Parts: sequence; structure tokens; C-alpha cells
Amino acid sequence: MRHRVFPLISLLLYLLVGSFPSAAQLPPTKKDPLAAPQSSQAACSAADASSCAQVAAKLLPLIMSPSPMEENLRRLTDEIGGRVTGTPQMAKAVEWGVAAFRAAGIDVHTERYTLPVTWHEGDSRLELLAPVKFPIRLKSTGWSPATPAGGIEAHVVDIGYGTEDDFARVTAPLKGAILLVHGDIGSTWTDLFNEYLRPPDVIARAIKAGASAILWMGARERLLLYRHTNSLAGEIDKIPQAVLAREDAKRLARTVSAYPGKVRVHFDMPNKVGGPIEQENVVGEIRGYEKPDEVVILGAHLDSWELGTGALDNGCNAALVIEAARAIKATGLLPRRTIRFVLFSGEEQGTVGSFEYVKAHRAELDKIRGVIVFDSGIGRVTGYSLGGRRDLEAGVREVLKPLESWGANKHTYDASFGTDNFDFLLEGVPTLVANQEEANYLPNYHAASDTLDKVDMRELKLHTVIAALTAWGIADRTEPLGKRLTRAELDTLVKETGLDQQMKILGYWDAWQSGARGRKP
Repeated sequence: MRHRVFPLISLLLYLLVGSFPSAAQLPPTKKDPLAAPQSSQAACSAADASSCAQVAAKLLPLIMSPSPMEENLRRLTDEIGGRVTGTPQMAKAVEWGVAAFRAAGIDVHTERYTLPVTWHEGDSRLELLAPVKFPIRLKSTGWSPATPAGGIEAHVVDIGYGTEDDFARVTAPLKGAILLVHGDIGSTWTDLFNEYLRPPDVIARAIKAGASAILWMGARERLLLYRHTNSLAGEIDKIPQAVLAREDAKRLARTVSAYPGKVRVHFDMPNKVGGPIEQENVVGEIRGYEKPDEVVILGAHLDSWELGTGALDNGCNAALVIEAARAIKATGLLPRRTIRFVLFSGEEQGTVGSFEYVKAHRAELDKIRGVIVFDSGIGRVTGYSLGGRRDLEAGVREVLKPLESWGANKHTYDASFGTDNFDFLLEGVPTLVANQEEANYLPNYHAASDTLDKVDMRELKLHTVIAALTAWGIADRTEPLGKRLTRAELDTLVKETGLDQQMKILGYWDAWQSGARGRKP
């Protein structure tokens, strides 16, 4: 691919990025992008668009050169490994985050909250008793209750995809049965989204029918095991559930079809549940020089599931947040507003850590000017999801104009649950969630294969440039990126984006209506 070289960019910058495709080049600017701004008052806005180009040119060599990020991420994934909130590994990850921020010269502290329960999987087993036998590989869903002591012995009933019609077609008794639910291979963001939206109705029907447990057909091939949770509030789920290796689940379905009403199994899943425990979010900060009480947050979740080492989800982006802080600090420039760098815990249990952060900081939400979240591995960033806020787009585009040729300035207006922006969005705060291509994220999502070798470090560094420039630009604008929405405006937004339907399906709606979650009516 042909490279573009700009005469105003220094030889150092050219050597750093000259071997990259043109998508990794800064566009030409009117001023030398490596020169220090003439005034600390310059802002990333239409009034002085050159400021962001200057900052981008300082950030790029700092981030694209060898840096602590690679070793930070190796320690987090290879040495600490999977980090379920409430476990000793999560405590080590918090220590990792604090140490990494301090090494970067960033002021850092932790903020505590209470996780309702702790959980870890026991020795899950599913044994076919009759009429044939073969091994079945499975993993408990996260925060699933244990089976009764000694396990469950019951017939397996195939209920297809678990729709209302599927349940109606079943003639076998469902009371006390173990239900097998089919699913398709997940290959798109929509597939993953539906993997969370589908279970609540299926679980409700299973409980109403008196079923004893649910077995979900895995959405990955090649016997790959992974862990989801269908409990989205940090509380133990209502019925025992496990994810079966896809090929084993299909074999079980064929066996049930061949021997109607005769496939009997013993299902033992002795999960361990503990009481409430204090957990921590890690918070770094660079104070603004003019409006330090106004804050822009760059965040990612630090916790993960434990079958793999949580590299794509979400270790790489936890490392990104720390590296963005290091690079901004290393420029020697101070933004107009404070930039806060937050590593949330409890995300995998239903964004518990970020919800607790929002509750603890409710008094300052009027002055949080933006929340930027990265949570989708290393697929190419195409822009941000703006949470239904078209009013934010112009400002974001101004901030990212120096990186226009990277293709990362194409934004969307959807609003959804699923990562740590959710409760900020429900409070009316401007939120930006990185939109990313699927890349290798979905095949390894929550799986035993989510390991460090899946991380493309070059791509992660490019994302770090985007994240750092976005945080800096929003913090340094003369005017705020956007206002905090009123409850009436939020009521309109959730309906226009379909977020209301998501919240109803997932069980958030009553809390939203009452004001227990989100901006009060």
C-alpha cells in the first residue's frame, strides 16, 4: 500500500509510522504537529482545530514506540490470569492497576463497593444414564445456583430455541425435567446481543413449567467452552444452568430425538456461593488546569471470566486505559478539564462496579462531561456509539479530525446495555462506546481461548492513540461536548433507540421507572 509522507512531520514521527499503511498516518496540518501549542488555552474545538492535531502528533510517537503496555498486559493475563470479581485474582488485578498507574506517574486510588455475593464453579458433570452413554463437556453459567446436594437425576427434554411456540409443541412432561435449548453459531455483534436478550424469556418459561435445570447449546464450534451469565444484577440466578460444548449438545439433541422420553441424565453442578464482599474500582486522574471539577472519564473493565486469561475481554483495554494516561502525562500538557481513568470491576456480573461508581458520584454527575468506554477487543475502531445523542457528533468529529484518514470518525446513535457506559447513559451523561469490527473477538469471547496471543499489539496501540486523543479533546474543549439530559429527554431517548424494550427484557425496567436505576423521574 502506498504511504503518504507529510513534509511538516518530523523525521522521528516518519520513522515511527512510515512502515504503517496510510490508515495509520496523521493528515497534514497547518502547523508543525510536533510543535508545542503556543498557548495552553488552545482547545480541541472548531475555534482552534489545530490543538488536537498538535496533541495527536505528540501522542502518536509516545504510544507507537516500545512502551510499558506490552509488559503490563502480559503480567495481567499470563501471570494473574482470569479475574472473576470477588476472587483473589481480582484483588491481584486491582494491585496491578494501581502499580501500573503509579509507574506511569498518575495519581491513583481505589474506590470500594459491596458485591452482593461471591461465586465460583464446582466440578460440573453431566452423565448420561440411559439409553446410551457418551461424555458431555460443559461449564456452568456465571452466578448460576448449584444443583441440589447429590445433583439432579432427570429426563432431558429438547425444547428447540425455547420460544413460546417451542414450549407449546412439547408433549413430554416438563416438570422436573432438564431442558436442552438450541442456539446458532455466533459470528456477529447482533448474534452476541441476542445471546443475552433471548435467555430471560426462556428462563421464565422454564421456571413456570417447573423444570429443574437448563442446558444451553454453545454458540462456538470445535468443543470450545465459554462462560456467560444470565444474571445481570450481581445476584444468584433463579435456576441451575450450564453451557454445553456445541458438538456435544447436538449429539445429545440427536439422541433425545432418537429415543423420545427415554434419555435420562445425572447432572451435578456444586457451585460455591459466598456472602457479600468488598470490591474496588481503580481510579487514576490528571487534574485539569482551568476546570478541575469538570471530568471526562476514560474507562474499561478490569475483571473477566476465568476459563481463559481475559486478554481480549477486557485486559487489552484495561492496559489501553493505563497507557493512554501514561502518554497524556508524558506530553507534559495539561487539559482544561480533569481526565479520570477508571478500571471498573464487576462488569461481567451486570456492570455492577460502574453502577456503584455512578451511585457514589451522583452529586457530581452534572459535571461529568463525557464517559468513553472501550470493551470489544482489538477489532479496528470505526468510531463511537453515541448512546442516542446526535448532538455529540459534531464535537467528537472535531476532536478526531487529526485521525480522519484512520476511518475512526464514523459514529452511530444506538443505545444499549452491555458495558460500563450503561448507568452513565441512564443518568443523562454523554457517553461514547468504541464501535469495533468483530475481528477475533467473538470466537474467543469469554472462552478458554481468550489469551494474550490473540491480541494484535499494533492495533491496540492505534486504539490507544484514538482513546487518548478522544479523552484529551473532550477535556480540553472550550465548551462542553454536550449537556446532561433531563429525565424527560431520557424517556424520549430510551423509546427512540429501543433501549426501553431491552430494559424490559433484561429486567431493568422497573428500576428505571422507579428511579432506582438512572436519573430519577
